[in-house]
Amino acid sequence: MSYPPARRAEGEEMTKPPTKAEREAHKAFRQVDAKKAMTEHDIAQEAFSNNRERLKEERLAREAAAPPPPKGKASKAKEK
Repeated sequence: MSYPPARRAEGEEMTKPPTKAEREAHKAFRQVDAKKAMTEHDIAQEAFSNNRERLKEERLAREAAAPPPPKGKASKAKEK
C-alpha cells in the first residue's frame, strides 16, 4: 500500500541536518551570547544594588533627622 507524499505548508522546505562546522559555529555563538547576557545581567544587578544602597542611606538620613513619631495616639487608633 502506498501513501501519498506528506503535504507541507506553503514556503516550508525540508531542512538538512547541520554539518559539523555549522554545529561548532552555533555552539561558539551560543557561548558568546550567553556571556553577553550574563554581562548585561551583572551590570543591571550592580546598578540595582547601588540604587538600593543609595535609597537606604537617604532613608536612614531622613529618619535620623526627623523626630520620632508620637506613639500614644497611633496605638489607640489601631485598637478601635
